[in-house]
Amino acid sequence: MKKIKKFIGDHFEGLIIILVLIGVLAIAFLIHYKFEFLNFFFLPIILSGYLLGKRKAILTAFFCIVLVFLYLVFYKLYLGLEVIFSTDEMISMATWGGFLILTAAIIGTFTEQRERRLDRMRRSYFGALKIMLKYLEVADEEKPRSLRVSLLAGEIAKTAELSKAEMENIKSAALLYEAGDLQSSLPFYEEIVNFISGDMKIPEEQATDKEQVELSIMASLLKTIEPLLAGYFHHYVEEADKLDKDLNKIPFGSSIIALANLYDRVSNKVPTSLGEVTIETLEDIEKLSGRSFSTSFVRALKETISNPALNPSDS
Repeated sequence: MKKIKKFIGDHFEGLIIILVLIGVLAIAFLIHYKFEFLNFFFLPIILSGYLLGKRKAILTAFFCIVLVFLYLVFYKLYLGLEVIFSTDEMISMATWGGFLILTAAIIGTFTEQRERRLDRMRRSYFGALKIMLKYLEVADEEKPRSLRVSLLAGEIAKTAELSKAEMENIKSAALLYEAGDLQSSLPFYEEIVNFISGDMKIPEEQATDKEQVELSIMASLLKTIEPLLAGYFHHYVEEADKLDKDLNKIPFGSSIIALANLYDRVSNKVPTSLGEVTIETLEDIEKLSGRSFSTSFVRALKETISNPALNPSDS
């Protein structure tokens, strides 16, 4: 199916011309009421306007008009008639041609407006990707909260023997979990992911070659970590008061980020209420083992914070 779509996209203009020629031949040999069947040509005009824009749609309309006019001339010559059009024929041709061009202009204008809106949206998304890229590159010496959580989550993932790729994805997601209101950010991330999943190309004038590579990597990374952020928000923000969770439905990364975040609050003496339970110490977190967090992840947290070489808060 993708190959068919690609073929149609690559040869659409040629296919439109073939469709018009088939229409003319059909009118010539199969249709008795030829003027009435001219409305067929609105089909390629609408397609051209929608997919090719106003200019090419209008050119297609003129091509149809000229082709039909030439056919009528040769048809009269073939029958041995004088090439003179009656008033009705001239009015019919002029009306049909005028509406054909008008349709091409209207559909083409709507298409170009849509393309401009998409282009502005695309540029906005790439601007946001640039901001996120710079955000992920920042390493503040005072270790802001998101960086502390990111480093701790990475060490927990490492201690839990997750893969290097999973560990890096978790660290990146943890850096973004506090980037503004997550409830508002997630739909935006999802929109970017949807653009990434399509045939989106980076505007050349908006980024250097190096930046294009970096943005492509950032876009792929966001596509990977968006489910981790969504899982964290759903299970540990929206359902924060639900202590007994179905751990099989929670992505590992989401759980580790929430665990690192909870310990960071505890270590900075920020009491956290989950339902009717107040979390103030590591022992309180341990009581959530097997309920809100996987036992192996809680064990990995304890091992991480007990080892000065692994504990990022000590570095």
